[in-house]
Amino acid sequence: MATLSAYSSPWPEPTPDPNPNPNPNSNTSCGVSSEDQTDQLQSLESFSSMPQDEPDSFSPSIPESNPNYQMPLPSPAESTSSSPPPTLLHISFNQDHGCFAAGTDHGFRIYNCDPFREIFRRDFERGGGIGVVEMLFRCNILALVGGGPDPQYPLNKVMIWDDHQSRCIGELSFRSEVRSVKLRRDRIIVVLEQKIFVYNFADLKLLHQIETIANPKGLCAVSQGVGSLVLVCPGLQKGQVRVEHYASKRTKFIMAHDSRIACFALTQDGQLLATSSTKGTLVRIFNTLDGTLLQEVRRGADRAEIYSLAFSSNAQWLAVSSDKGTVHVFNLKVNSGSARSEPRSTSDPTLPTSSLSFIKGVLPKYFSSEWSVAQFRLVEGSPYIVAFGHQKNTVVILGMDGSFYRCQFDPVNGGEMTQLEYNNFLKPEAAF
Repeated sequence: MATLSAYSSPWPEPTPDPNPNPNPNSNTSCGVSSEDQTDQLQSLESFSSMPQDEPDSFSPSIPESNPNYQMPLPSPAESTSSSPPPTLLHISFNQDHGCFAAGTDHGFRIYNCDPFREIFRRDFERGGGIGVVEMLFRCNILALVGGGPDPQYPLNKVMIWDDHQSRCIGELSFRSEVRSVKLRRDRIIVVLEQKIFVYNFADLKLLHQIETIANPKGLCAVSQGVGSLVLVCPGLQKGQVRVEHYASKRTKFIMAHDSRIACFALTQDGQLLATSSTKGTLVRIFNTLDGTLLQEVRRGADRAEIYSLAFSSNAQWLAVSSDKGTVHVFNLKVNSGSARSEPRSTSDPTLPTSSLSFIKGVLPKYFSSEWSVAQFRLVEGSPYIVAFGHQKNTVVILGMDGSFYRCQFDPVNGGEMTQLEYNNFLKPEAAF
């Protein structure tokens, strides 16, 4: 059961404020309690408006009518060299992978990927722990959930934050802890341990509830392309995923693995789904419309914890990160626009296979597996997430140790990727 409250109705349409708060010592209440107040609004800097490629159904709180709208956001806070780096609680890419958000034990920060720079941070005066930060493309609306030893907000609440106003404009409250939040321009999806709630963004009206198997990681993926929502979540059985096609009002269950689901990812249009299990050796790619298994690739032979999966924008490549310290890039057989096409033969020379594949009828499937085209080696021990960069054949890797890598792979010859850039985004000097 969820309760909600909006602090203004209708939701305010954010417009650039030519006169930011002139009082640097004033606090703007979030409408919850005195402990939930933010520090002063810092100097403003333009933050580009989100892409306008969604139909009229998305939230009126985000300006779609003005294509030249620019949202001012605070610039990076100045830090002294003696200040210890914050503890990182959360990292996630935005929907087009052009930015990423970091939740810390003192607040949250937003970074641009290419070129890398910190473009905005918010440090709270009291507590400040943020365990979930979900961006909405490049606009001023974010979803926040408290986290860490001293959370800024209760762990059972989703706070809708408007950074132009420097305050919360709404909240969603639940009876158990929020595991994750996903945003679209027209929907808010809240993931609990065993239930998922889908809300309309414009008025926070509850549209759908889904029951799942125990989901402590808050696994959920939603499509972001033009058209109807496709949502993927764990099913009610071990190894099962549930696909909701809201346009056709169809639900598809896919038995993806024998073991529990550990990670999955959707293409932007929601037509292709990549899944991995807790074994972490294989990744499978499915057609979400009919549940057909289109391809199976092998990360390795040893068990591994898969941290993230990511499709390239054209669904030609799939990136995988795990606790083994290697990021793999795989060549996919089908692209999202032709998900119903016949898979290519595994003898295709562009798909690396084991040199012992000629005896695949005698020995286990391991010897006929499809392996990654390109790899990048990282330090083991720190969780990493991965996405494809906006430059051709590039990968962006984020670590919970504060590391930022941008790498390039050779789509023809494959092999080890070339490191193009490294930064530690937790260090103050990394923002400039």
